[in-house]
Amino acid sequence: MIDLSGKRALITGGGRGLGRAIGAALATAGARIEVLDLPDTLAAAALPEGWGAHPLDLTDPGAEAALTRVLDGFGGLDILVANAGRVPPWRRIAALDLGEWDAVFGLNVRGVALCLKCAAPHLARAEQGSALLMASINGYRAHPDQALYTATKHAVLGLARAAALDLGREGVRVNALAPGPILTEALEGRIAARAAAGGPSLESALAALTGETALGRLATEADVAHAAAFLSSPLAAGITGICLPVEAGLA
Repeated sequence: MIDLSGKRALITGGGRGLGRAIGAALATAGARIEVLDLPDTLAAAALPEGWGAHPLDLTDPGAEAALTRVLDGFGGLDILVANAGRVPPWRRIAALDLGEWDAVFGLNVRGVALCLKCAAPHLARAEQGSALLMASINGYRAHPDQALYTATKHAVLGLARAAALDLGREGVRVNALAPGPILTEALEGRIAARAAAGGPSLESALAALTGETALGRLATEADVAHAAAFLSSPLAAGITGICLPVEAGLA
């Protein structure tokens, strides 16, 4: 059984989606949950009682100072889940928008690095501190029209591996999660948008994705959350520097 009693966890992008599901799984295991997300997202989130809410845009110029103040106010941090990220529109290489490129890297990569930097001293003082970075199957494979997203997730995987070596000397574990297509409203919305632009219908696209998995279904937010809880727990005390796919056996 996963036991995180007495542990404090900070989840970026924890107001909704995968971050919210991960927070629920960690809370069920006994952790105290702190959520960092955009102000508008937190205003609409209706977080569970007892969860801390910290409005912050990790791409703001003053984000490092603000995050430092947030962390200093906790009185200790055991688990960091660097989940905040952005999925940009699919574009072919010749159509890349370099302003969009910089903005997405600013959150998906620089934001993760910022969280690691600020959290590292606190995790080093914890007993078995753990950082979990949200990568993707696009961290080790590529798909057409996804150069920007793929590049950011490759970078996150590199951060996880390098940070595991740096922070391992202080007893801190650093791992990455690599979700595949996850059955969420966000995924359905992206497929619907592509269908409206002439792509396959929602039903046919989901059927095609499901047909590529060993389990005959898409992975769910709960699947990702349970994997996150395991990697953040003492049950994974000997595991660091890995990237764990959660994709229902995607071929």
